[in-house]
Amino acid sequence: MNYKLLLSVAFIVISATINFAQEKPEEPKGVDNIAYKWGKMALDATASDTEKFKPRPTITSRYLGLIFTSIFDAWSRYDKNAIPVYLTNIDRRPLTEQTLKNKEIAISYAAFGAMKEYYYSDTKMFREFMVQLGLDPDNTSTDSTTPEGIGNLSAKAIIDARKNDGSNQYGEVEGSNGEAYFDYTHYSPVNTADESTDINRWQPKYFSDGNGGQYAPGCLTPYWQKVKPITMSSADQFRPGPPPMVGSEQLKEEVKEVVDLQANLSDEDKALVEFMRDGPQSVQQAGHWLKFAQDVSRRDNHTLDQDVKMYFLTEITAMDAFIASWDSKMFYDYARPYALVHEYYKDKKIKAWGGPGKGIIEMNGQEWRPYSPDVFLCPPFPSYTSGHSTISGGCAEVLRLFTGNDYFGESVELIPGSLTEIDTAYYGKPVTITFPTFTEAANMAGISRVMGGYHIQADNVAGLKLGRDVAQQAWKFYNEHLGN
Repeated sequence: MNYKLLLSVAFIVISATINFAQEKPEEPKGVDNIAYKWGKMALDATASDTEKFKPRPTITSRYLGLIFTSIFDAWSRYDKNAIPVYLTNIDRRPLTEQTLKNKEIAISYAAFGAMKEYYYSDTKMFREFMVQLGLDPDNTSTDSTTPEGIGNLSAKAIIDARKNDGSNQYGEVEGSNGEAYFDYTHYSPVNTADESTDINRWQPKYFSDGNGGQYAPGCLTPYWQKVKPITMSSADQFRPGPPPMVGSEQLKEEVKEVVDLQANLSDEDKALVEFMRDGPQSVQQAGHWLKFAQDVSRRDNHTLDQDVKMYFLTEITAMDAFIASWDSKMFYDYARPYALVHEYYKDKKIKAWGGPGKGIIEMNGQEWRPYSPDVFLCPPFPSYTSGHSTISGGCAEVLRLFTGNDYFGESVELIPGSLTEIDTAYYGKPVTITFPTFTEAANMAGISRVMGGYHIQADNVAGLKLGRDVAQQAWKFYNEHLGN
């Protein structure tokens, strides 16, 4: 046997293997993977939407939920087992085509198509991003054997499937006169901004218009409970029991808690209230948890596959959590602390925040207000359950389930008062807020709404539970669509 020849052949094979491994490019991870980049683009679009159309958290939660479902559906055709949600009658591509490059192309066209539909006013930004990725934004192929075609078909499938989902996106529901998101339920609060006839029910409140005048905003999307969920069987699937009513000892204690918490806000408390309330460049709650998901992607150096799945899971949870929360809000039509404190402490001296630049002062109970700027004193819709608590409870739970660990470990440095004490010297020194676990981040989001004066504890507790119930349903749905 010619051992020298065998050794020479072995050396050549080993060298070729090493060279191939060296030449094979490493898959982009974390901020470099294409799914992460589209996640960032979705956040930019959400912030832009807020600037153009004012905060509308229900609507943007649907946008984000559907955008990341479109991305997931396109990606699923290049995965071994995943099952799309809305993309039907499109075959899974052969194993030889299930490459990173094809996934990148497919999810990009899916994202581009969905974002053009929902965040249409920023189409130019999306087109420019496609060009940056080396993709043709004018490629409208529907060839289901190509990644471009699968991406385009995925976006079209989402748009078509959700056209009549109850959101009234196109103002086509009878009586809407073509006005997008028109309230076709014709909700009218029992209380007006000037007169309360039922203290247990929601009352609109006057905001500053920023120009010396005032106005009382109407209820935001009071029909949102009629929007078709993605993972739940119905909006009321997990509806909680009723909140405490005026006359109960529980409500008396919880209103007192709101007053006491506000009167003793620390700089850390103020920063937390402001961070969770969201300020300029606001992305609302669904976007806030997408940001947290991106923190996880950077922390764990995610691949494209991991990010596609995580964003899909997080955003369908947020979308359904909003629907569930609005079901509870509109079913109970419950009062906010703004009115309840006035009722319980009328003509009684309390210590409370006096408004921008005034600090904590003594006042009559009917002068009390949330820790919030004049242009957005409190959310314009009923209280129970807290939307922040519901969405945070849900998204935190699915991130815990997805990562297999409750550890989060993120922190943010903030200047207390900077989003509330507008144009005053009442800013605190910078503080660092730390979120040790996903669960604690949700709990902090929830309690921040009580400290800020937007909710009583019952709104928060029921909201966190409702969100976690939605999360369990979303987790089951998600695993079914992974083909597990």
